[in-house]
Amino acid sequence: MIEIVTEVDLFHPPARTWRALTERPLLAKWFADSAPGSDRWILATAALPGYDGDTEVETVELRAPHRLVVRCREAGRATRLACDLTPTAHGTRLSVREVLEEGDWDADARAEQHEQAVTGRLPAILDWLAFQNVDLRRAEGGLTAELPVVRLLGDDKRRPGRRRVLLAAGTVTLIAAAAGATVWATADEPPAPAAPTPTTSLVMPSSATPSARPTTARPTPSASRRSASPSPTPSPTPSRTPSATPSTVAAAPLTATYETVTDRVFGYRGEVVLRNPGPSPRPGWTVTVTLHDGATVGSVSGAEATQDGTVVTFTGGALPGGESATIRFDVRDPDPQHDSPAACTADNTPCTPA
Repeated sequence: MIEIVTEVDLFHPPARTWRALTERPLLAKWFADSAPGSDRWILATAALPGYDGDTEVETVELRAPHRLVVRCREAGRATRLACDLTPTAHGTRLSVREVLEEGDWDADARAEQHEQAVTGRLPAILDWLAFQNVDLRRAEGGLTAELPVVRLLGDDKRRPGRRRVLLAAGTVTLIAAAAGATVWATADEPPAPAAPTPTTSLVMPSSATPSARPTTARPTPSASRRSASPSPTPSPTPSRTPSATPSTVAAAPLTATYETVTDRVFGYRGEVVLRNPGPSPRPGWTVTVTLHDGATVGSVSGAEATQDGTVVTFTGGALPGGESATIRFDVRDPDPQHDSPAACTADNTPCTPA
């Protein structure tokens, strides 16, 4: 029998810890999203390190808020995982015990993922939940102030105590998360140079050469009076060749798609792809994203960004016809259940899902 045990002392009551283990939106923030279900459901673990696919989970025992036992199947492996919550003087002692029943696994790697998930991300969610219940403005008669706090994983003074027992080699686990933080580095792409504006030359024709003046007839000796001189023939008025009028083509409206490319405990990374479907270049463009209350935009690539309240305005240079521009931006949001902006528009047209 192969077994891994991880224990951690949390400065939170059992009821709050139970919520983080069983409520789908909270579980998705520190571990993985799940499809709705009652006794059986699917955890989206295929994208997590150490997993070869999604995990089918079946509830074996459920005694809120003290004990949760599930059976997990993933890529030909089967495990039985038990979470026991014991009240302590300062909060809760959480014991996560996993037994491999079928297949094999790298025990050391899986045990490390146990520790990262239970002692890293789980306390961050619990801290946020705790501050939802603290009325920091009670004396002012206002609403409860939400103050998110994420404990630094490297702070040994505040890090909850833990111990890990490895009883055999190889296992599969349900409670696991990727070790370390993801670093995004996206180089800014310089805006494409504006296409030169076509010019139309106006051709001015030269004036016609005036005709010669006729000579005056000489009178004969027998004439009693001079003959009247004929009127000169007027020169033709030079005509102007009409100039070519440049045609005006209406620019096609820009289109945009939005996608959340990375979801974190207190924030996410969004991506907007802006497209110019028309043949004419656009000298400049604007994309507007509306965040939730309390959220702020961090690093941005592919555009210039300014934030006013919850509204973030992205601007960029020329966008040639048929081309696209990509904007990526990090958002810090105090509510771990938010994983996308409240709204996104380009040319006053809503962005569509990618």
